[in-house]
Amino acid sequence: HVQLVESGGGSVQAGGSLRLSCAASGDTRSRYCMGWFRQAPGKEREGVANIETDGGTSYADSVKGRFTISKDDAKNTLYLQMNSLKPEDTAMYYCAADPSYGGRCPPHLIFGYWGQGTQVTVS
Repeated sequence: HVQLVESGGGSVQAGGSLRLSCAASGDTRSRYCMGWFRQAPGKEREGVANIETDGGTSYADSVKGRFTISKDDAKNTLYLQMNSLKPEDTAMYYCAADPSYGGRCPPHLIFGYWGQGTQVTVS
């Protein structure tokens, strides 16, 4: 099992930047696909970005060129750098992890571990 704790959310004006962090603890020896998701009020949860153990990344079209996912394996921490923020980026952001595919992130992956979320508000 792995525990995930997000931080770094807050309120920012449109065009601004935030960096979210997700600290992992517990079974950090396994190889995990790591991802960021978000859910706005009244909307379904959507995938934002994910990163594989070898560093391969993928992004939702809505954030490409503005958001960057990265990880620091030594610190067991996942990051999401968010630039050029828009009001439509307002949501609760969640960190997720799953070891089912040995650190790969196939499109059909269902994440098994989730953080509690951190709120991002863009006005």
